[in-house]
Amino acid sequence: MSEGLRERKKRETRERISDIATGLFMTRGFDSVTVAEVARAADVSVNTVFNYFGTKEDLLFDRRQEVEDLPSRVVRERGPGESALEALRRDFLDALDTRHHRYGFHEGSDAFTRMIAESPSLNARIREMNEAREQVLARTLADEADADPDDLTPVFAAAQICAVLRGLTVHAVQRMLAGESLDDIAPDLRRQAERAFELLESGIGDYCVRSPSVPH
Repeated sequence: MSEGLRERKKRETRERISDIATGLFMTRGFDSVTVAEVARAADVSVNTVFNYFGTKEDLLFDRRQEVEDLPSRVVRERGPGESALEALRRDFLDALDTRHHRYGFHEGSDAFTRMIAESPSLNARIREMNEAREQVLARTLADEADADPDDLTPVFAAAQICAVLRGLTVHAVQRMLAGESLDDIAPDLRRQAERAFELLESGIGDYCVRSPSVPH
């Protein structure tokens, strides 16, 4: 169904408010900008802002649903004969190679992350989004595998996959915050990602086995 005029205008208004808010947050810091200031800059009322966004944090995370649903969508759209893990590995490496924003590998992501790190409320929201992403993925895996309701395998798999995705993204952003470029980071990050997905595929049972004591 095509988008009607009313729906298009509402979407454009929402996007404009979010874009203006994000610009103010990036310039001055999230906690230093009020919703009233965002409303004035967007030439709308405060009530209008809250009609589109439930909280101030939602102004920044206006694509929260898309972010939380990403791994799930990749699994649902995987190709014939492709496992969930293979699909997520492919998608992650593609985002890294193309510098696509969906996993945080794009210019400016370091500034965005720095702003989040300086705000307790944004940190809390990120944790909520990570938890929701894992829960959504677990439900999708259960549906796709037709798992029994008492089978915790989808929960275990989602937790491990999301931990890998989160760990790789955090590692990349930390290096960007330290001043490294994406081009410098990408080759090593790809190797780290290959290793991480290999561990997921083969299991970690033989990882970090203590060596027998060698007599002196």
